[in-house]
Amino acid sequence: MQFIAKNMQTNLSCMIFRNAMNKTLRLFLLMTLLFISPVLRAQQTSFSVIPEPVYLKKGNGSVNIYAVTTIAYPGELKASGELLNEAIRPFTGGLLAVNTSIRPGTNQIRLELDSASVKEKEGYHLLVKDDQILIKGHDQAGVFYGIQSLMQLWSPAAKNVLRLEKGEIRDYPRFNYRGMHLDVGRHMYSVAFLKKFIDLLSVYKFNIFHWHLTEDQGWRIEIKRYPKLQSVSAWRNGTIIGHKKEAPHTFDGQKYGGYYTQDQIREVVRYAASKYVNILPEIEMPGHALAALTAYPQLGCTGGPYQTAQFWGVFDDVFCAGNEEVYQFMEDVLDEVVGLFPYAYVHIGGDECPKLKWKHCAKCQKKIKENGLKDEHELQGYFMKRMEKYLNSKNRKAVGWDEVLEGGVSKNTTIMNWRGEQSGIAAAKEKYEVIMTPENMLYFDYYQSLDKNEPVAAGNYTPLSKVYGYEPIPDSLSPEQAAYIKGVQGGIWTEYMKDEKHLEYMVFPRALALSEIAWSGKKEKNYPWFLEKLRHHRNFLNRMKVNYYPYFDEITSEIKPGTNGNPLLTLKTTLPKAQIRYTLDGSVPNLKSKLYQGPVLLNRSMVLNAGLFVGNKRSGRIFNQAYLQHSGIQKKISLAHAPAGKYNFPAGLLLNGIEGHHRFNDSQWLGFSGKDLEATIDLGALTPVSQIGINVFHYPWQRMWAPKKLSFLVSVDGKEFKEVYTGGNFDLNGINKVRAKFPLVKVRYLKIIGENIGRVPVGGYGEGEKAWLMADEIIIN
Repeated sequence: MQFIAKNMQTNLSCMIFRNAMNKTLRLFLLMTLLFISPVLRAQQTSFSVIPEPVYLKKGNGSVNIYAVTTIAYPGELKASGELLNEAIRPFTGGLLAVNTSIRPGTNQIRLELDSASVKEKEGYHLLVKDDQILIKGHDQAGVFYGIQSLMQLWSPAAKNVLRLEKGEIRDYPRFNYRGMHLDVGRHMYSVAFLKKFIDLLSVYKFNIFHWHLTEDQGWRIEIKRYPKLQSVSAWRNGTIIGHKKEAPHTFDGQKYGGYYTQDQIREVVRYAASKYVNILPEIEMPGHALAALTAYPQLGCTGGPYQTAQFWGVFDDVFCAGNEEVYQFMEDVLDEVVGLFPYAYVHIGGDECPKLKWKHCAKCQKKIKENGLKDEHELQGYFMKRMEKYLNSKNRKAVGWDEVLEGGVSKNTTIMNWRGEQSGIAAAKEKYEVIMTPENMLYFDYYQSLDKNEPVAAGNYTPLSKVYGYEPIPDSLSPEQAAYIKGVQGGIWTEYMKDEKHLEYMVFPRALALSEIAWSGKKEKNYPWFLEKLRHHRNFLNRMKVNYYPYFDEITSEIKPGTNGNPLLTLKTTLPKAQIRYTLDGSVPNLKSKLYQGPVLLNRSMVLNAGLFVGNKRSGRIFNQAYLQHSGIQKKISLAHAPAGKYNFPAGLLLNGIEGHHRFNDSQWLGFSGKDLEATIDLGALTPVSQIGINVFHYPWQRMWAPKKLSFLVSVDGKEFKEVYTGGNFDLNGINKVRAKFPLVKVRYLKIIGENIGRVPVGGYGEGEKAWLMADEIIIN
């Protein structure tokens, strides 16, 4: 097929559009017809487009579209013209007359291809003036995106009349690759939902759907040569209940699974093509292979038996890199994959591949020796390079997660840097093409709010503002190096997204924020204006029946040092004209509650509840924050070892009166990777103390282990310390609140020492890796 392209600049033939039209038109028209006046009714005098255009200028006055308006387009734009005409029909009483000669006329909508005046690929020029609405595109995709913007701008003025404000937009994408990933291995979604998902992507000008098709928990693509992938690998015998960190684990015992037939896949590919969305298929290798190994155990190092995973995580059993049958299997699978997906790239995984089984596998060790490889890491590199070369022989290029860099894949492989920005920076400096996908910024399976009523999610905290604030081209890259950053992508991992409604709740509106990162220029980004647009777009999302997250204007807080040793709590909201009212006794605030006018002094233990009020109505959820007053608040504290990774926060958080949540994503927990906790506190003067406490985590399934020993020591002079408590066995799964009482003493200095177990013990999740020691509020009374 000719629809093999790098950057989605393909000119799809009208025939492809016509073939897709009958099946898809109704769903697409429903979407576009809903995308009208409710979006802008409250703001008819302004343009409001997501993602923000490169250039936008509002004119004076408006123009109307009537039943007598004509629509003109050349033959190669017939499909786009028909889509637009059908979208207009309900508001004009019928289809507009069509002029395929595209001669300029009055009261006319014209669609044109003009690569001379619109020089950027996928770019468009939209002009609304006295007697004409003009959309020029550099290519067919550009015209399509111009139509998407046009439909965000119109509103019905009267019966059978559509109105548009006069103005002009010149627009083109910042990045060629604007992607959204979806994992269907953990949980699977219907073809109808996938089409709805693609519709939403196209509205916001995404052009890549990364379809993650295989996992430990299920194989979702029909491979005719290996029928057991459908009959066995596509199914699991149960699913874990709740979050994987909770123990003991319980399972629902319900068989779960399914797969997409090759006919269904072709249907989705055709549908996506009609919306200028390419599909990037992913087949995981050599890790995340348990489902495949369950059907074909000879492909593993031990020969099994194996069982499709019912639990979320990383598993030691992977494809045997020393077994030639594995390479034949993967080549056979890829043969069928490239026959289904015309896109020029195939994602071959490469992430989270434990090497434990390879170390003890005679075949793997033989392969290492025969090929002069240094170790198991280079063995993975050998595996990935073989698969990359095979894809190249099929006129395809490979994409891999950033771990593939460890094995030295060729520069033909595109890198997705899921483990953080630094791996993407390093890859770009080495002249690899990079798609920026850092999990801490662009993974939408993370919590989007710290509200305790949020549904279970993966763990970290990525609110809408954090997503919008992400800049994919770091300042540390030179212009030459920055050119290797080809785009951005959001990640949707579905361990905790059991159904389509939950998935929508996690993805929208964060995907809209990502659309402005991917399409709009850096200088066009403006978060307050984005929120204003988003408030109007809620009407569209409602009518599309998208179960989006609605609390993006909710109250947030910040604690800062105050006077006389007492901190100050600042409350904020992005909702215009809203009042914040609060209580300090744990009651629900109402219109008679105290009006927030400045930081709240925290000088005693309290529970603060706050609500947003617009007019006489409360809006959104109640904000809740408990504060614990004690003698250590805002005192000096130092650490012998720095916290690590995403838990590297200032030591002062251990003495701020806020106890961290069990979700450990609230920036209150300090984490020490393989290191001990050793904190020294200076109370500033001799102070009577009879109780010391601290909160520590014990979540082995998160590689978080309580200290094997915990000691509290006190001192008058900071030189000689006396132990007042020592203990161990903090094995309660979750938060262990350690509280030690002892006879009253007057002291100035305290030491809190928690001994890390060092490495995860044999048999533990993440065996042999550094263990995390997680510590929260130190309480002194």
